[in-house]
Amino acid sequence: MTEPLLRRLHARGEQLTVGALPWVAPVYRAMPQVHEVIEFPFAHGGLQFKARRALARRIKGRFDTAYVLPNSLKSALLPLLAGIPKRVGYLGEARIGLLTHRLKNPAKGQRPPMVAFYSALSGETGLEADRPQLHMPADLVERSLAELGLRRGGFHVFAPGAEYGPAKRWPAQNFSAVAQELLLPVLLLGSGKESALCEEIAGAANARRPGVCINLAGKTSLIQALCAIAAAKSVVSNDSGLMHVAAAFGVPQVAIFGSSSPLHTPPLNTQASVVWLKNDTSYQPPLDCAPCFARECPLGHTRCLNDISAERVLQALRA
Repeated sequence: MTEPLLRRLHARGEQLTVGALPWVAPVYRAMPQVHEVIEFPFAHGGLQFKARRALARRIKGRFDTAYVLPNSLKSALLPLLAGIPKRVGYLGEARIGLLTHRLKNPAKGQRPPMVAFYSALSGETGLEADRPQLHMPADLVERSLAELGLRRGGFHVFAPGAEYGPAKRWPAQNFSAVAQELLLPVLLLGSGKESALCEEIAGAANARRPGVCINLAGKTSLIQALCAIAAAKSVVSNDSGLMHVAAAFGVPQVAIFGSSSPLHTPPLNTQASVVWLKNDTSYQPPLDCAPCFARECPLGHTRCLNDISAERVLQALRA
């Protein structure tokens, strides 16, 4: 979702270095407009002031401008410590003194889609048309497919996980039911944390149709996963990072939404079909609770996901 911002900055002549955590760094290396990627040595949570100060010393004097995309105080701290003269970001978490160019942070209910939210840091207009784009070199894709024993267009990809929490995950048995109806094999992609979930899906599907599902969760590099998505016939996923990857590659996809909203983080892809019961007028009783953006259903029923049938997703996929 940050790629359109980087494309805008690159188009006006800025040479871009991206600072990113190791797990997401390969995504930025797949963007041709990025000159360099610096992997941050920070763990999740905590200020980690010493580590930020040490990195700031190493990069001091190298940069003219910092675009601070996360809204946290600690994200704005590194550019200040590194003495970067122009520091652009949104107001929030007492960052007034840390940023030199501050954008007003819209209220949660008034925030635009995240792509436009990030692109606004460029100071330019016409953001509504921005769509993420990823391009993997053809030889890298073919090499990755060979390593995985795959051929381009010869498989579907399912990404059944969602790091945020269970209120964004469609039931495993429904993913299994869809896989059983497809002619081509299904690759299950995700992190190592999602391996058990994917094994549950593969086990149920393979019991009915042996070999239809291949569980690769936690068994691929991120580059291999990106290449598999780029070469897939289609992708089915929850609202997750891999959903946005599929959208950026322009792969036919079905995106399943539950507690979150496609008005906020849609798959910006002309070949995407969104399934969300909130905007289905035929679904009764209406989902007045959605979107709640909760990690777990506050009401305990998760109707927003549990009531989406496998048949409905299969129909969207075939369409």
